[in-house]
Amino acid sequence: MYKPTATSYRPGSLTLPREYYLSPEIFAEEIERLFARQWTCVGRVSRLAQPGDYFLADVAGESLIVVRDRQGALHALFNVCRHRGTRLCTEPAGRFSETIQCPYHAWTYAIDGRLIGAPHMQDVEDFDKTEYPLHAAGLAEWEGFLFVNVADEPEPFEQTWAPMVDRLARFKLPSLRVGHRVTYDLRANWKLVFENYSECLHCPMIHPELNAVIPYRSGANDLVEGPFLGGYMEIMPPNRSATISGRACGLPVSDDLSAEDRQRGYYYSFEPNLLLSIHPDYVNYYLVRPVAVDRTIVESEWLFHPDNEGDPAFNPRDAIEFWDATNRQDWAIIERGQQGIASRRYVPGPYSARESLPAAWDREYLRLMGHA
Repeated sequence: MYKPTATSYRPGSLTLPREYYLSPEIFAEEIERLFARQWTCVGRVSRLAQPGDYFLADVAGESLIVVRDRQGALHALFNVCRHRGTRLCTEPAGRFSETIQCPYHAWTYAIDGRLIGAPHMQDVEDFDKTEYPLHAAGLAEWEGFLFVNVADEPEPFEQTWAPMVDRLARFKLPSLRVGHRVTYDLRANWKLVFENYSECLHCPMIHPELNAVIPYRSGANDLVEGPFLGGYMEIMPPNRSATISGRACGLPVSDDLSAEDRQRGYYYSFEPNLLLSIHPDYVNYYLVRPVAVDRTIVESEWLFHPDNEGDPAFNPRDAIEFWDATNRQDWAIIERGQQGIASRRYVPGPYSARESLPAAWDREYLRLMGHA
């Protein structure tokens, strides 16, 4: 996936100790220190196309109602009634007509979270509806993706994500449309997904079809330390994209792509839960959600240029099936990794120069955990 450099490879780097993949106590700490404090991606803003549209997001064990209000503003509201704590919504997605009402005692909220109805509370001395809006989480948008933060005082998104603000603008990601969605259920620790995504040394063994299109020795990294990592790989001619046929499956994602961009795939990881793969003619991304120390849900969507719709030459399955097969190869070897790490004989092993990004990912993970 890259050419090792002095800034990316640190001799002596080792994989994480066994307990980081097996310990329920460390898993619980990860949820509190990473997922309950960091900006977590919950999907595309296109899911909230109309006023009243909402979907539920599970972040660090919290259920959030992510919704567009009548004025078009976006909100992430805790799915907790301010009366007696009842969960307000159970449907994973939908559209509110005018209000959000608790099914228990009918406390009623505007879609922006304001309390507008509280039966019989007029008899309670000094009760003021303005003091009981739904609690709100931090919400931010970047390149068509929505991020939430459930911390009491989150670091501003613009500060945390400053290195990425304009970095990928040329790909016009907000304009792309979802063409396919799939959910994978892995019997493995979530960190193994990130570590696997961050290197292609395994590609000749695990992904021979991928390696024939995008050789593992090609490309270079441009983000080598910190919470944002990755770079590009070269698409081997005569292939024009990472598809089963090797042909482009549709229009370029943007008219602003350089000649180099049209012959590359870009692969980035963003702690704690987003993986982003950009190809000349489509994008696919992954949301990584830890469920247990040895179980992870990965949600993935494929994005295409909107002008592809109605074009008989558009062949999205060429890209979808290519990566679905590649993903399943990854999940199988990751699960075998989890099984091997569970052995009493597992001890941390050395990373090679071509595994500098997973080593860098581990370093940032340990820093965020306060274990560095």
